[in-house]
Amino acid sequence: MRTGEPLPAVGEVLAALATGLWHWDTATGLVTVDAEAARLLGLPAEQTVLTEAQTRARLHPVDWNEITGVVQLAVAEGTLAEVRIRIMDDQGRVVRVVRSRSKPSFDPAKKAYELIGTLQEVTEPTPGTPAGRTAVTGDWRRSREAFLLDAGRALAEARSTEEVLRVAAALSMPGFSPDGLAVFGVEGDRLTIIGHHGQEPGDEGPFSQMSIHTDYPAAEVVRTGRAVYLSSPGQYKERYPLTWPLASHFGRHSWAFLPLTVAGRTMGAWMAGFAYPVAFTPDERSVLTTVARMLAQALTRASAAETQRELTDGLQRSMLPSLGPEIPGMTLAARYIPTGGGLQVGGDWYDMIPLPGGTSRTKSGGSRFALVIGDVQGHDVRAAGLMGQLRIALRAYASEGHRPDAVLSRSSAFLHGLTDAEGGADLRFATCLYVEVDPVSGVLETARAGHLDPAIRMADGTVLVRATAGGLPLGIDPDADYPTTRLALEPGEALMMCTDGLLETGGHDLDTGWQRIRKTLETHEGDLEELADALVQAVHGPSSHHTTGPLSDRREDDIAVLLLCRQGAGGCGPGTAPPVEQPVRRSVLTVAQAEPEQISVARQQLRELLHDWTCEDQLDSAVLLVSETLTNVLVHTDADALLVAEVIGTPGERRLRIEVTDTSDDLPHKRRPGELASSGRGLVLIELLADTWGVAPRGEGKSIWFELYEPGDSGESGGGSAVGA
Repeated sequence: MRTGEPLPAVGEVLAALATGLWHWDTATGLVTVDAEAARLLGLPAEQTVLTEAQTRARLHPVDWNEITGVVQLAVAEGTLAEVRIRIMDDQGRVVRVVRSRSKPSFDPAKKAYELIGTLQEVTEPTPGTPAGRTAVTGDWRRSREAFLLDAGRALAEARSTEEVLRVAAALSMPGFSPDGLAVFGVEGDRLTIIGHHGQEPGDEGPFSQMSIHTDYPAAEVVRTGRAVYLSSPGQYKERYPLTWPLASHFGRHSWAFLPLTVAGRTMGAWMAGFAYPVAFTPDERSVLTTVARMLAQALTRASAAETQRELTDGLQRSMLPSLGPEIPGMTLAARYIPTGGGLQVGGDWYDMIPLPGGTSRTKSGGSRFALVIGDVQGHDVRAAGLMGQLRIALRAYASEGHRPDAVLSRSSAFLHGLTDAEGGADLRFATCLYVEVDPVSGVLETARAGHLDPAIRMADGTVLVRATAGGLPLGIDPDADYPTTRLALEPGEALMMCTDGLLETGGHDLDTGWQRIRKTLETHEGDLEELADALVQAVHGPSSHHTTGPLSDRREDDIAVLLLCRQGAGGCGPGTAPPVEQPVRRSVLTVAQAEPEQISVARQQLRELLHDWTCEDQLDSAVLLVSETLTNVLVHTDADALLVAEVIGTPGERRLRIEVTDTSDDLPHKRRPGELASSGRGLVLIELLADTWGVAPRGEGKSIWFELYEPGDSGESGGGSAVGA
């Protein structure tokens, strides 16, 4: 070329230098190559456009992974990306080695990489020779840095020893990947095999339980804390003649034994074996040493995590009981999900306690039994310890034959004394719900200490929250009283007891959390175990992400759930109750003179009982009349009131019957109050709003009752008529 003549085209220069051009855009997933680059890839020498999959099929899989790591590192540092690529033929054989240099860029909007680079064939030196290793100190250093970043990230994310070993076996070191590895541990003065890869099962036998004083490379590494590199079988045989026969049949050519050191203590050794000679240059030793350090730290973290899991699992198993033997006529299910604390054991607990005495005997020879669920304040070790002590105290008091109120009173005094004895620096309280069950009659005697009320799921899926009398949480007042409430569980009905974590997890308050759980209770079809799983899935399963609550605080809490079902003819669950011609829903509630607030509970229970009533006006009328009749008993008599509400029949043809009974013999009389009168309208309202009503004298006292008929397709219901008034 003469001075002043125009320069040749870039493509001509590159072609003369046997250098190809390629362009890769990850946004489109296409790779464009010129004629020379296509030839180097083993394709016809013409410009073409390939997909990523087509390109990847021509490259060694390890090198493809290295490309992505090097590109990310080059973008982060703003430098060129250099990498060696082995080109494969259709039979999986390496046909040539090319070197790529490119300038990658990253588009934040598209979140994609784009790079334009060159491909040039290089002569691949023989593996293990000095010529084959010197390139690593130059162009390959960047790919090794990318490898170490990826290896460190993968080992840091491993959570178990098995996972750490799996990550270590999958590590592909750039330029010199081992084909076998083994990780040795130390127990006393013996080597143990923690794990191995690249050998057949059973091959590790001669190396396990080997004394650390044996003439074996791993034993020497553990004794001295210094690495051992053996570049050839000759070196191995010369240096360790006694144990060479154990290693010779594996057919390897080079070995590296490195100490696994954490905080200055050698905890074991790592063996990397190579199927070809490796010179172990300073760069290679640096990579192996770094990997050994990361491997030691990962194994230490995994071992600590496994020890902690084993400890907490054992603690949980010792604190949470089994549900005991099968109880005729009853089905039990329970779940405990420790999500609130790092120990995976918190202050929530449940228990099933066989009780002495009684007339209903189980197959195991026991009598009635008690169900307990509770929550000790906090999610730390102290909460777990107090939970275990309180659970034992409850079992002791219940096993002595005390009634539910006495069990909770004694437990409250016990917890108060337990925390107060420590100087009051860390006073704790606990909520608790105690239910004594008669499996023959289905009668439940409940006592509650600041805990959530139980819920009953009827045979047709209707769910009612059963309001129960209660007292202060345990441990606050050693002299606290805990009144009892009697409930009845009909065949086919299920009782649910839970801690507040089931409702409040996911940013919910008690109201919104109950609506989420109630929907699951009403719509679930299946046995009691499946219902318990469904309740947990509603809180922690995939569907829970679509039902987040209104609160910004998304902290999770421990969950305990206890389910009890009184079996019908077909077991528990929708449609399994004994077939009857007239399905019945029933709710019973006592309103004492000293508890006028129970009238509000009665209104709420009635609305829950009539949750699917077709006429909203009739629902409002029923609530109004219940409130009126209960108020009349409290105002005009000195007696308590018993409310019995029944829904009889099938949807669209049902009859609601409300009966309020008291022990007063004074019969009500219908009056005609003036416009300004403050009372006297009770029977007038009943006559106007009820389809039929009446007053029935009892042997002692009386009952006022009324009925509402669910309107059919015509939407009509009967008028008010007095019967037996």
